[in-house]
Amino acid sequence: MKKLNVVFTLMVAFVLLATVSTNATGVSEEFENYKIESVDDLYVGKNIEKIWTLTYSVDETPVTVLKRKTTFGNSYIVRSEHFEVTYATQPEGFGVKKIRKSWANVPAPITKAVLNAKEMENQRVITPKKVDDERALGLIASYLPQLVNESYTHLLN
Repeated sequence: MKKLNVVFTLMVAFVLLATVSTNATGVSEEFENYKIESVDDLYVGKNIEKIWTLTYSVDETPVTVLKRKTTFGNSYIVRSEHFEVTYATQPEGFGVKKIRKSWANVPAPITKAVLNAKEMENQRVITPKKVDDERALGLIASYLPQLVNESYTHLLN
């Protein structure tokens, strides 16, 4: 009987640990489904090569992703009404960085309040490999919800 209690206790502890680990990742099921659509026939200047919208919920305004060519490769400006950030190919690989001041439309203090500084550092290099547009958009859609502070995730859904 003692062995059965020990086994049962270990099983319960394992289930609780697995539940805590899953919730600790910060990945919410509400952001697992997203829609990326190309925007055509929109003139935004000669430096923007392509535009997409990223939507997590039909009730919210989509996030806009603008592709620009840079020295190291492509930069993807992720912009909403309340924040903006850049995911880009850098010498170390593909990852997030602050948006250049010359590209910014949202005031820096607002963006700083919405984005998580620790997660900015964690996502500095998501992959060391070069990525094409499809892979870059998938990575952006997957990692962006973690980048937004928890109190502001309602901006995405």
